[in-house]
Amino acid sequence: MGIYNRKDFYYKKAKEEGYKSRAAYKLIEINNRYHIIKKGDYVVDLGCAPGGFMQVASRLVGEEGRVVGIDLVSVVPVGSNAITIEGDFREKGKVEELLRLSDNRKYDVLLSDMAPHTSGIQFRDAYLSFKLAEAAIDSLPYLLRKGGNGLIKIFEGEEFKSFVERVKELFERVFITRPDSTRKGSKEIYIVGMKYLA
Repeated sequence: MGIYNRKDFYYKKAKEEGYKSRAAYKLIEINNRYHIIKKGDYVVDLGCAPGGFMQVASRLVGEEGRVVGIDLVSVVPVGSNAITIEGDFREKGKVEELLRLSDNRKYDVLLSDMAPHTSGIQFRDAYLSFKLAEAAIDSLPYLLRKGGNGLIKIFEGEEFKSFVERVKELFERVFITRPDSTRKGSKEIYIVGMKYLA
């Protein structure tokens, strides 16, 4: 069971409604508030397992759009407009592969719900989360079109404020949010970037 009750409301709700994880409700809530994903968008999902974000994004973009996910573990695609690949997006050749899967166009939206394997040592987990979030930001010039939107998860920690300042330099508007479906006691925070300034 871990350090929290897996049978909480959103965990059970996800199972009942056919979502792969509670993360689906986080993206639904964030998109209802900020409208980062629209019909027809091409979306890249970094660290897409188990697929909750992809399920929601696939529905939001519709048949005219596309969702491409990448993760270290294999993820079964969630719809006819969704594609998944296995691997680390930081590896050589993976960015090019992600672009090929978007018909060689940059994406309209970049999602990163990546999280490290947590140890329970808060400062360590926060630092590893920061490094993943930083890697997502470093990928923006290659993957996200000018004017596109981004959503990146990070754990609260020493590097949080400086990371937010960096994101503010890259997007026209930046919002910090913690969805209602986030587990109680979780240190995760989502940073929404609107209109990439590439």
